[in-house]
Amino acid sequence: MKHKGTIWIETDRLILRKFVESDANAAFRNWTSDEKVTEFLRWTTHSSIDITERVLNDWIAEYENADFYQWAIVPKDINEPIGTISVVDMDERTAKIHIGYCIGSKWWHLGYTSEAFSAIIPFFFEQVEVNRIESQHDPENPNSGRVMSKCGLHYEGTLRKADWSNKGIVDACMYGMLASDYFKE
Repeated sequence: MKHKGTIWIETDRLILRKFVESDANAAFRNWTSDEKVTEFLRWTTHSSIDITERVLNDWIAEYENADFYQWAIVPKDINEPIGTISVVDMDERTAKIHIGYCIGSKWWHLGYTSEAFSAIIPFFFEQVEVNRIESQHDPENPNSGRVMSKCGLHYEGTLRKADWSNKGIVDACMYGMLASDYFKE
């Protein structure tokens, strides 16, 4: 893979960019303190802005690494982050990345997550030269799977009790897209 780091990406409605320290208030208000957001995730709802500030500062420090990909999802009309999309796992040997995402529940069902995910796919296949993009969701969270399908990832099966979240040990519905799928389209 030819790592490029977290670059600025723009869509019709969104800016995907690096986080900055001044994003902490919006991040806490818009999603890190939202219990609906964290229900199917591995990290717990932030009980104070101090936690959000620490997480953002860790991400900001990681931007020095070319293989770190963590975007703020920023709608142009409000100009503040409403969520995040990132590479949560990577395998250099197989040139595979695993994408994770979340946005505040106030912005669910408006197409923002699909728009953000769709925007990073060309970047990863064309510039970073990954071979596989994958993502997964809990079967009890089918809306996340709809995002994956809408972005062109193919459902590959459900791994039984293969993941964990705030709900405990859970099944994982796996979706993937190969470079050969992407370049065929």
